[in-house]
Amino acid sequence: MELKKIEWPEEGDLVIATVKTITDYGAYVVLDEYQKEGLLHVSEVSSGWVRNIHNFVREGQKFVLKVLRVDTEKGHIDLSLRRVTKRERKEKILLWKKERKADSLMRSVSEELKMPPQETYEKVGILLEKEFGGIYEGLEKTSREGAEVLLKVGAPENIATVIEKIAKEKIKVPMVKVKGIMSLQCPKSNGVNLIRDSLLNAQKFETKGAKIRVYVVAPPRYRIVVSAADYKEAEEILDGVTKVVIKNIEKVGGQGAFKREK
Repeated sequence: MELKKIEWPEEGDLVIATVKTITDYGAYVVLDEYQKEGLLHVSEVSSGWVRNIHNFVREGQKFVLKVLRVDTEKGHIDLSLRRVTKRERKEKILLWKKERKADSLMRSVSEELKMPPQETYEKVGILLEKEFGGIYEGLEKTSREGAEVLLKVGAPENIATVIEKIAKEKIKVPMVKVKGIMSLQCPKSNGVNLIRDSLLNAQKFETKGAKIRVYVVAPPRYRIVVSAADYKEAEEILDGVTKVVIKNIEKVGGQGAFKREK
């Protein structure tokens, strides 16, 4: 949340800045996250020769800039555009968008609880930062798994309930899918039922953040699809499901095999 933002950036930090005024020697910008002004000198605009700075920047334009020097006594912040890599720019913009969304959601929580934003941050925001590395990451996990995520880290129940409601309404959690074909055979007279029961037991691997679906391709072939928040979790669940199903079939005299699909 913006409430926790320290007063000054540090050398080497990446910041979001909006161009305020342009001069022949550079552009004065406002650091959006700090409400401080800084200077983007013409020599730091591009790695090539800048004949006319207006060809590179315009008033009101936003940039990801790198902090070169900070003089808190004089109130000076020197910035660079040419030293920001494409990867740094992309990662900073993504982080900035997440922070803005998290701030908006937490303020909505404060409004519903009729609680000062600073108090909401102190009671829950700090916990989310400590446990999940960021407020948005904690809100995203809450959207996926429910208020229990917050209760486990010590959040008050009344706040956790409201956060869960708002997070589920406002955050669409991206899901990834992994899948494969399982071939199952059982020569026993009730082999079809044994295979069915074994596949139904696969649902026990589901969690609040993951889903398992089984489709009949054409006996004895079945498609297993696992949806989860990330590939690591999805792959682990798929691996666990297939091993257990095959093991159960082999226990009753059948056989099974699994082939991963792209």
